[in-house]
Amino acid sequence: MSVEIWGILIYVVLQLVVASLLLRGISSEKDYFLAGRSLGPILATFSTFATWFGAETCMGSAGLVFRDGLSGGKADPLGYASCLLIFGLFFAARLWKRNFITLGDLFRERYSVSVERFAVFLMIPTSVMWAAAQIRAFGQILAASSGMEVMVAITVATAIVILYTAVGGLMADCVNDLVHGICLIVGMAALVIVVVNRVGGIENVAAAIGAERLSLFPATSDSLWHRLDKLAIPIFGSLVCQELVSRSLASRSAKIARNATLWAAGIYFTIGLMPVFLGLIGPAVVPDLNDPEQLLPRLAHLYLPTFLYIIFAGALVSAILSTVDSALLAVSALFSHNVVFALHPGLSEKQKVFIARMVVLVCGIIAYSLAVFGDGIYALVQMASSWGSSGLVVVTCFALFGRFGSSASALSTFAVGLFSLPIAENILELQAPYLFSLAMSTTTYVVVELAVRGMSVASPRLAQVGLRPRR
Repeated sequence: MSVEIWGILIYVVLQLVVASLLLRGISSEKDYFLAGRSLGPILATFSTFATWFGAETCMGSAGLVFRDGLSGGKADPLGYASCLLIFGLFFAARLWKRNFITLGDLFRERYSVSVERFAVFLMIPTSVMWAAAQIRAFGQILAASSGMEVMVAITVATAIVILYTAVGGLMADCVNDLVHGICLIVGMAALVIVVVNRVGGIENVAAAIGAERLSLFPATSDSLWHRLDKLAIPIFGSLVCQELVSRSLASRSAKIARNATLWAAGIYFTIGLMPVFLGLIGPAVVPDLNDPEQLLPRLAHLYLPTFLYIIFAGALVSAILSTVDSALLAVSALFSHNVVFALHPGLSEKQKVFIARMVVLVCGIIAYSLAVFGDGIYALVQMASSWGSSGLVVVTCFALFGRFGSSASALSTFAVGLFSLPIAENILELQAPYLFSLAMSTTTYVVVELAVRGMSVASPRLAQVGLRPRR
């Protein structure tokens, strides 16, 4: 094996060591899923940034920009940075004050157990698809660096990710995030500087990119609604995902939860511009690249000195591991805490942690299957962001910001959010299917609740079957 591969492996092993050292501090599900609600501002900020700055930013978005120019990267960094900004301003502190373990707890407290279970059903596939995208990216890095077949590389990646996630819990993830976040920023900046020098300096960058690749809109005349729809998916589709919510819930205070998310949004947008730039200039530097998703590891392998390449590749792998870790922990938290533990309330904390780790194992295997047979990193992330998310974000907003709504309106909205998107895309063939799904979800919630209240006035007994909102 090459020196670079040994460097990456050592980097990963060190993370496993950190996870093992922090294993002793895990004695309850709150320790495992929320790091004991002890995150300070630095750990919370870098962990949020690192969780968001995964494969779709480092490789998926860079690959799309490489292929399509600037019009291919609208979701990153603008879309996901906007998502973090909105979450920090309006959601983070409110959720922290409720003392939840998962977002599913909000739906149980505000509505009913049936709403909680439906929400979990919607959120789990999203996190599994998110994890699959990161595993695929990890395999691409190993393949680009070692010459391994992508299938073999993805298999190796999955085994490492499952072990890393099952052992460490959220605290190990956050501690590693701090280190690799700094390394990733340094490595990405070094790669940008080297590539700029490769094309002859900053004065030659524009000529190397070409004016046609700087257009924000594709050559095909997409409508304004279609462009807005593509931007809405990363903003609203990821707004209420468990991976993001867990960082706020794990913070030491509501103020830290809010400020850490806002700082993470700023860092994400700034650093996220670097893969976009490398995607723009990529065809001038590596014109023979067959797989656009391998652009960043290929550039690093070709142009960075060995030491900087090891730092960059190790940090990139670590960033992906962090995102996978967060996704698998999210799935485990939702299924274990909101389903298994609720059905078996007598479990000890030790048993709960063991079950949580077994769920990580099963979900990791499922994510592996998606990584192998999926259409690509960016496609998996887009699918994860849009799966039932319109209903989730509508119900969450009504649950957090008012008392209007009931179990009936929440359940109806979840169902409409789940089915309206594929209908809008495949049957109606609308230009803005996700925005249509958001509008349908909002309308459903309001109309169903007004109908329930009208029926409750006519027949007070309806209030006894859980249709009225909880007070």
